[in-house]
Amino acid sequence: MRPMIDDLELPQVQTLTVRDRRALAEHRPPGLDGSLLQNLGRSPTRLTLSGVASGADALSWVERLDEKFRIGQPVTFIADIVADAEIEEMVIDDLRIREVAGKADRYSYRLSLEEYLEPVEPEDTTLLDDEILADAERLIDDLVAGLDISLDFATGLERFLPAMEGLLGRLQQFQRDVESTRGG
Repeated sequence: MRPMIDDLELPQVQTLTVRDRRALAEHRPPGLDGSLLQNLGRSPTRLTLSGVASGADALSWVERLDEKFRIGQPVTFIADIVADAEIEEMVIDDLRIREVAGKADRYSYRLSLEEYLEPVEPEDTTLLDDEILADAERLIDDLVAGLDISLDFATGLERFLPAMEGLLGRLQQFQRDVESTRGG
């Protein structure tokens, strides 16, 4: 069976590389000689494959493959080499296409695929401690009350405005007077 992406058969696949990594954590208990390994699962499987598309329909095949890449949605991937890995869907991570010089209707392609893992649903938020939620609501209420008071504070400063209007000009004049007495 030839490798397939969705409904698109991959012609003349020349290389297929699979990278599958497992995450293991080693724990060394104090006072013991051995260690314990904890299986933390695995990273998404990555595939890299390259091949050549040729013939009269090669350009339309390349365009369909490029469309699947640009959509960015998970696609089904079928190949003998990954049949036992139970990979259901993959995302086309990278696609490179080159027209082969000297041959009409011939394109080389290189695909990088990454296994699509369904995002985990968030845990039930009803487990949130009611006291923490009540504290957060009180803090927000206090913040809103503080914002209301800030408007009164800002408008209360208006009565000091006439006394402060000439302050900057007087300070600048004072600085010039001091500088002239030092220099002279």
